Amino acid sequence: VADGWTVRGIDALTDYYDPAVKQRNLATLLAGANFQFVRADLRETPLAPLLDDTDVVFHLAAQPGVRTSWADGFATYDDHNIRVTQRVLEAVRNRPGTRLVFASSSSVYGNPLRVPTDEGDQTRPFSPYGVTKLAGEHLCRAYADNFGVSVAVLRYFTVYGPRQRPDMAIHRLIECARRGTPFALFGDGSQIRDFTFVDDVVAANLAAATAEFPSGTPINVAGGSSTRLVDLVAAVGESVG
Repeated sequence: VADGWTVRGIDALTDYYDPAVKQRNLATLLAGANFQFVRADLRETPLAPLLDDTDVVFHLAAQPGVRTSWADGFATYDDHNIRVTQRVLEAVRNRPGTRLVFASSSSVYGNPLRVPTDEGDQTRPFSPYGVTKLAGEHLCRAYADNFGVSVAVLRYFTVYGPRQRPDMAIHRLIECARRGTPFALFGDGSQIRDFTFVDDVVAANLAAATAEFPSGTPINVAGGSSTRLVDLVAAVGESVG
């Protein structure tokens, strides 16, 4: 919006976390003249009218979270991450010349055999969430190969920054440090993550909107670091303290 694009944002404002937080995040955008917000559920709303006059579709919608993707929770991930992606691809398929930028995840690698991870490394998801994101990638490539859909696949690595989801580790860490409450660490803390600042993710999305590359090519969007979670806990505690 700040760069002068006319933007139509679509969101169901699900209750995965407090929708009021999402409404606050929208406030600045809603005050602008070249932003339109449509509250709609992509699982069922007609998509063709929403794509009228669009040059680029940034498909960022998904059900996030790893732990809740198991057991009965999988149905929600199947709906939001696989079926919705297929519906979006069908809609873009009928709009020749429209670029689709698909938000995938480093979760498609699972527990990588090496760090840093290269796009050519094995994809072996370690959670149902990762499986659904990889399925979305396969759908993107299928539509690229069969129908010539122009699609960029971006694999985000643990995004952090302003307006971050409240269930994410860095958000929870800072809140615990500020309040002096214990932080629930899953595992032994030796897990390695590459944390990526949100501004870099935005820059990658904007670049992917116009760059030339083979359709369906996966691209890692990462910060270039390898941080153990236990070291992150210590660093956040020290900086906030």
